[in-house]
Amino acid sequence: MAVKGAKEVKDAWTKLLGEITNGKAEEAVNAVLIDAAQFAANLTPIDTSNLINSQFREVKVEEGKVTGTLGYTAEYAAAVHGMKGTLKGQPRANFGTTGDGTQFGGGTGNGNYWDPNAEPGFLIKAFEDPDAIAQIEATVKRYMEL
Repeated sequence: MAVKGAKEVKDAWTKLLGEITNGKAEEAVNAVLIDAAQFAANLTPIDTSNLINSQFREVKVEEGKVTGTLGYTAEYAAAVHGMKGTLKGQPRANFGTTGDGTQFGGGTGNGNYWDPNAEPGFLIKAFEDPDAIAQIEATVKRYMEL
């Protein structure tokens, strides 16, 4: 005995799975990266704006898996991210003067280190801070609802 509507149910189920794997997951990962990028930007130190302007995000779909990357392309991004933040609040000045009066240390003189709200580990915190986690969970839930 044949069940009426079985083919329609199967077709609808296949379509729904396709939407989840092909569209919704990719959109969700992109939205999570946007959320995390905003959180990271608030914690990224700004002097010349080169670091903050080098922020990027990338979403890839390979072999049925959706992955996302958030990062910075500035050459010194990893070094700044890994700093301890011990200079926080101190002026961005050179570290000293040589005997002949030449300044050294590379300070720009613009504001203070780690201003205004910057913190070491800014990129990791964009995914691990409790507020960030709550926002990411809400975003995933919103995008992955059936």
